[in-house]
Amino acid sequence: MIIKALRIGLGQLIVLLDLITRPRKLKRTPESQAAVAQAASALALYQFHACPFCVKTRRTLHKLNVPVALRDAKNDAQARQELQQQGGRIKVPCLRIEENGQSRWLYESKAIIAYLQERFAAA
Repeated sequence: MIIKALRIGLGQLIVLLDLITRPRKLKRTPESQAAVAQAASALALYQFHACPFCVKTRRTLHKLNVPVALRDAKNDAQARQELQQQGGRIKVPCLRIEENGQSRWLYESKAIIAYLQERFAAA
């Protein structure tokens, strides 16, 4: 019971620190931002709100100014079921990438961040 309360408290502290120290968004021309939004419409991030690795991934999304759909795999039963049945396991963060009618599930925050930076960072 005490460990659960401590975990919840630390999770909320991590979220608060993220909000306070959030990096600035990458500035793009309206045309470039529209292209990024179009490309990001094929992505969805399955995550837990207070997970440190999910926070790290969301910070990268914010910094790169990429509007990805967020799916709460902890509190949304449908998102959790999609993650388990289609992704193969309940592990977050997980980025679902839709390409050519196929879904690819990318786990691990480092791999997701590398993918996002390669695809959306300014040249």
